[in-house]
Amino acid sequence: MSSHVIKTTEELIDPILEEKGLELVDIEYVKEGKNWFLRVYIDKSGGVDINECGVVSEQLSEKLDQADPVKGAYFLEVSSPGVERPLKSKDDFQKNLGNNVYVKLYEPIDGQKEYEGILKAFDGNTATIEYKIKTRTKIIEIPYDKIAKARLAVTL
Repeated sequence: MSSHVIKTTEELIDPILEEKGLELVDIEYVKEGKNWFLRVYIDKSGGVDINECGVVSEQLSEKLDQADPVKGAYFLEVSSPGVERPLKSKDDFQKNLGNNVYVKLYEPIDGQKEYEGILKAFDGNTATIEYKIKTRTKIIEIPYDKIAKARLAVTL
């Protein structure tokens, strides 16, 4: 059910975003407590503002009402992914070379399942991350298919 809602939402929102020069980052359809939420995260170079999110929300809401992929009540939220934007695709990794990233793995490499550091390289199959342990700088090469989750990480 949830994969059908996500797929249909993606098909409905793609033309809206294309027309406005925006990018789809992620779609979630989740139950929290007794309420269902359909969350759509959009972005563009330089970020999106609340007005853009509002316009996209209105247009998507109309299309969702017509297509009716969700049976029952739900809340639609359209927003920016924020500064710790998820990296969902190989293209996201390529676009974020040189940025600080947090990566969680399906299984440990060198005894660790989580790494945070600078994304130094990505060849489509392997992410190379430079990270620090105390005062030492190390490099880890992580196969893309071992990455469970990845996002940009804020450094202070």
